[in-house]
Amino acid sequence: MAILLPRTNAALSINPPAGNEALSVNGSDWLWAVTAIYVVSFLTFYATSFVARSGEKIFHYLFTIALLVGSITYFAIASDLAFKVVEVVNEKPVDSWTRQIFWAEYVNWVVSFPVITIALGLLSGVSWATIVYNVALSWTWVISYLVSAFTTSQYKWGFFAFGTTAWILLAVSTLFGGTVSARRVEVARDHTLLSGWVNLLWLLYPIAWGLSDGGNRIGVTPGYIFFGILDVLLVPVLAFVFVVLSRKWDYGKLNIAFTRYGRVHHGGEFPEKTATAPAAAAPPVVGEQAA
Repeated sequence: MAILLPRTNAALSINPPAGNEALSVNGSDWLWAVTAIYVVSFLTFYATSFVARSGEKIFHYLFTIALLVGSITYFAIASDLAFKVVEVVNEKPVDSWTRQIFWAEYVNWVVSFPVITIALGLLSGVSWATIVYNVALSWTWVISYLVSAFTTSQYKWGFFAFGTTAWILLAVSTLFGGTVSARRVEVARDHTLLSGWVNLLWLLYPIAWGLSDGGNRIGVTPGYIFFGILDVLLVPVLAFVFVVLSRKWDYGKLNIAFTRYGRVHHGGEFPEKTATAPAAAAPPVVGEQAA
């Protein structure tokens, strides 16, 4: 038998695309492949959390969330769901030219970008205030691009500028501020490798967005080929690199030694690690007994 399991992608037949610029069948096929990468990565990553050393699962937890959300959002986009038809502002052949904008992609970024900033922050040893600052910058970046994508006038580029400013501030913080702190906890080489990889990919996101959802210079399918490659390299690939490198990190020195009591500074001493409990302090002597 020449074809054992014939298959066709019926997603666009069940959920018809809309807009003059819309997702194609080939684009949906590619997005199903990205979905499969995310799902397999999520299942594999979740399974490895059971064999990770106790108290050293924080990166497993973080990237499991990012991979699960990425699986859901790419499933929605591949199925031609979670979109809105928006009138194009730039590069339109005729008036009232429309484009299919998938808001699910922004949901993916609003979860995955903060996860990455938290992971880099925990690795570098920066303060919680810096981590919160970086998370807020990543949200500002993504939400500004989301608002820009749905703005049907030239004012959209103002939101793009604000979002890009947030990205620049985030890049400076993760590259320079994080590296200084990483030297103190002796993970500068690994942090430079990971933050450099992340920021190289983040550099391409404004370009991809400006060509697709922003400027309409490329169609929906080429745009999501671009986004799909970036997302796979940013989340699944980065997640596995993080876990491989984390096997040689000192979680106590990184101040991420988690126990049942929570995050304990400088590793700490824990009752479950001691053979005997410390003796109770004697009551203070008062009155005539003190004499």
